[in-house]
Amino acid sequence: MAVELFAGAPVSDLERAVAWYERLLGSGPSFRPNATEAVWELGEHRYVYLVVRPEHAGHAMQTWVVEDLDTRVAGISARGIEPAERETYDNGVRKVVYRDPDGNELGLGGVPAAEG
Repeated sequence: MAVELFAGAPVSDLERAVAWYERLLGSGPSFRPNATEAVWELGEHRYVYLVVRPEHAGHAMQTWVVEDLDTRVAGISARGIEPAERETYDNGVRKVVYRDPDGNELGLGGVPAAEG
């Protein structure tokens, strides 16, 4: 079964949120379909979007699992954003949590290296 992803985060101020996500992701939006949305393509058929919905802003929770967690976190830190939380689970999986200006939670998870 093929899975495509289009995950959203409601925000109160689109331009403020776009500026923050540009720093988080290291690039501007892939496209802006209209005046109230901005979309980033994270990978083939995998998108995250911001939408102006002030009444719902700050309630999104997403976790993206990445292969290069340390490299990504270092790059984000170099662009001026630090994780709000860091966790390591009993099975070795690590997670860092970022919160955008509205409080939406974006976690980046990294699986432990395979033992050889």
